[in-house]
Amino acid sequence: MLRLVTGLLVLLVALAGPVGAKSRVPADRQQITLSFAPVVKKVVPAVVNVYAEQVVRVRRRAPMLFDDPFFRRFFGDGFGGFGMPRERLRNSLGSGVIISPDGYIVTNWHVVENADKIRIVLSDRREFRAKIVLRDQKTDLAILKVRAAEPLPYLKMGNSDALEVGDLVLAIGNPFGVGQTVTQGIVSALARSNVGRGNYQFFIQTDAAINPGNSGGALVNMAGELIGINTMIVSRTGGNIGIGFAVPSNIVRAVIANAAKGKGRVLRPWAGVTVQSVSQDIADSLGLKRPYGALILKLHPASPLRQAGLRRGDVILAIDGKTLRDANTFGLYFNARPLGTTARLKVLRAGREMEVTVVRRPPPERPPRNATVIRRGPLAGAEVMNLSPAVADELGLPAAMDEGVIIGRVLDGPAARYGLRPGDVIVSVNRQPARRVRDVLRLVEGGGYLRLVIRRGNRMLYLQLG
Repeated sequence: MLRLVTGLLVLLVALAGPVGAKSRVPADRQQITLSFAPVVKKVVPAVVNVYAEQVVRVRRRAPMLFDDPFFRRFFGDGFGGFGMPRERLRNSLGSGVIISPDGYIVTNWHVVENADKIRIVLSDRREFRAKIVLRDQKTDLAILKVRAAEPLPYLKMGNSDALEVGDLVLAIGNPFGVGQTVTQGIVSALARSNVGRGNYQFFIQTDAAINPGNSGGALVNMAGELIGINTMIVSRTGGNIGIGFAVPSNIVRAVIANAAKGKGRVLRPWAGVTVQSVSQDIADSLGLKRPYGALILKLHPASPLRQAGLRRGDVILAIDGKTLRDANTFGLYFNARPLGTTARLKVLRAGREMEVTVVRRPPPERPPRNATVIRRGPLAGAEVMNLSPAVADELGLPAAMDEGVIIGRVLDGPAARYGLRPGDVIVSVNRQPARRVRDVLRLVEGGGYLRLVIRRGNRMLYLQLG
């Protein structure tokens, strides 16, 4: 019994911590008043409210009598004002961040999409009309411009690559239109993907409260630097549950720099490879102590990585000194620097490590796209283009696709009725290969029935039209 009691006492002492350890109280007034207020005062003036107005044309619903085709044949669609289009305003609310003293503001594209008028309200209640100077739907970013008589407060962009999971962050925006609001949390994860709409989404995940209206607002570090643009949440109710996402500041910086090089069009670095994450089995076969890196599955013939000597089966372990956790981080680190910069790749091949330098370049448009709308026959209404790396990049197709004719748009007509979609690749027409637009035009000009082989994603479809 004595031994049992002694053992319990030892366990209690171990659980309680070192003997004599006590809860600490603040030692001075400075510790009592520890606060995020200094950071908030620094950043709040540069976070703005964004009000977007869109004029929507709607038709007034007519009584059943006026919907009768016989009645409308004699009196027209506009009898008594019924059926005539009317205009009404649709308003959306979001946030934005001033990033330069001359009035450039970054926000989310979905905040200002289709807006006819955009109004910016500063924290000091000054108002400005804004215009969109840059759109980038793939990263859900837009740059606005306002004119002010004096320099505006702005936020300095921080280095989002320096973030670590667990870092403290503040989110600032205008949730639900209640007014500018500050919330605090930590970085929950980095390089999150497959939660957005495009192929260029690599998010910072945070548990700082983000709600509708916060979109386009600032995510800042404890130095008061902009390290992300709050973009979206995961929620079953529409409110915050602690899973929010922000576009990293380095992606914002790269989009702006690449748009400047592209004269307003956002051109992006192109690797021209298909990669997959290294699994435990692959790591074991390669002699890696743990699974990490990106395994190259396929390279486009014009890929800059191929030209630098990389080949299928190589494993990219790091870019610019940053270890690749998986295939997603390859896209993040390669795309988070502007065009013209060099990427230092640490590569594993046959058990040996080597370093390769690759210049970040935009995807080439070879062959020229030769976009053509088919006007006759079962494919009428389909706009077809030669597939090139630039076209594949624009349409979000795999980077290593190197040949074919792709449907860029589907207008009204037979092509739409047959269910053809943008992004469909025409492999063959009437059992003849379709390598270029001229091949498709030649094969369909005779009219009649068409037998098509279509590649849609990872599926092959066999269609008979006409």
